[in-house]
Amino acid sequence: MQRRLRLFLSVLFALTLIAASCGDDDDTAVDSTDDASADDSAGDASADDSAAAECAPVKPDDTSSSVDASDVTAAFVYLTDPGDAGWTWAHHRGAEQAAAATGASLLTVENIAEGSPEFDQSVRDFIADGADAVFATSFGYMDAMEALSAEFPDVDFFHATGYKSNDTNFGNYFGRIYQARYLTGLTAGAATETNEIGYVAAFPIPEVIRGINAFTLGVREANPDATVTVNWTSTWFDPAVEGEAAQALLDGGADVIAMHQDSTAAGERAEAAGARWISYNSDMCEYAPNAYLSSAIWNWGHYYALAIESVADGSFSGGGTWPGMETGMVQIGSLASDVSQEIRDLIDQRSQEMINGSFDPFTGPINDQEGNEIIAAGETPPDFAPDGLSLLGMGVFVEGVVGSAEG
Repeated sequence: MQRRLRLFLSVLFALTLIAASCGDDDDTAVDSTDDASADDSAGDASADDSAAAECAPVKPDDTSSSVDASDVTAAFVYLTDPGDAGWTWAHHRGAEQAAAATGASLLTVENIAEGSPEFDQSVRDFIADGADAVFATSFGYMDAMEALSAEFPDVDFFHATGYKSNDTNFGNYFGRIYQARYLTGLTAGAATETNEIGYVAAFPIPEVIRGINAFTLGVREANPDATVTVNWTSTWFDPAVEGEAAQALLDGGADVIAMHQDSTAAGERAEAAGARWISYNSDMCEYAPNAYLSSAIWNWGHYYALAIESVADGSFSGGGTWPGMETGMVQIGSLASDVSQEIRDLIDQRSQEMINGSFDPFTGPINDQEGNEIIAAGETPPDFAPDGLSLLGMGVFVEGVVGSAEG
């Protein structure tokens, strides 16, 4: 693996294959007319204009490079179009930043379904057009990428969110977004007045469960009496379904809505109900500014620049990487203007502690939903373990979560 990539905390994603896609779909901002009108009485925490986020832009990545990669052509496969916000938007933004920093040529294709013949053909077309590296940005591309990497040993293959790799030309990459989710949980715990927080979630897989747990642990550091109720949607991107799931949580008493989804529908429902909202993937403040509290966001540019450098100097050798806030890949976005200074200070403190390694959201003691200790005091689960609790295989909810981890 490229020398600078070794600075990242690397792991091999040796998980059992999961049926649902772990790589999120993209989103575009949804028109609020796609959603039914919300019950204005839902949520007691009124989000008036004085509470609106300032929507200040998040400081961009330091996406710089001293390597001339002008002879590298990097190709990216997207599940949907980049849109205005969300998963694919964040990847495309990072790809553009990396291309600008390294001088690499950029090829992209969008709206390529997982498991479709179009994926295989798109990659072959890229290679025919001179691609030196292929980046596939959704979980369901993994098996096809593995097969193509064996067929084209002179091309480097990078796969987002998967766990398969080799030690020559096929690697996987992801980030510890659960760290940012913990920080957003601090804002949610402080904001709720009903002590009921809703979480609109896609699929009951380790990635999503891990994020819900980290968020809940953050919520309960700020407010030990608060709970987080999960509503599963079985989709990464469906604005109508996401909006209905959020509305059900609001109708049930939630006055803050978080999400592991890709559209802005949950935020629009929260806005209409006078509730608050935690967005994901990108800083979606502008789409529901009165509801917006904070966001867990991706910044891929720095990693993509390093990856392209490793292609340029021939040092890429497959494997996996799972960095966190120390690299800037995962961050917390802008904060609403009514987030207290106390919470801002706590976010800064926890951020620095996660960066320097002195704090981890999953350090015990931590109990499961039934109150049984699953992580002992002072212990932190390993990234991966064939037996027992691990971060990459997390399948149980922590205390404070309401709902089933089985969907």
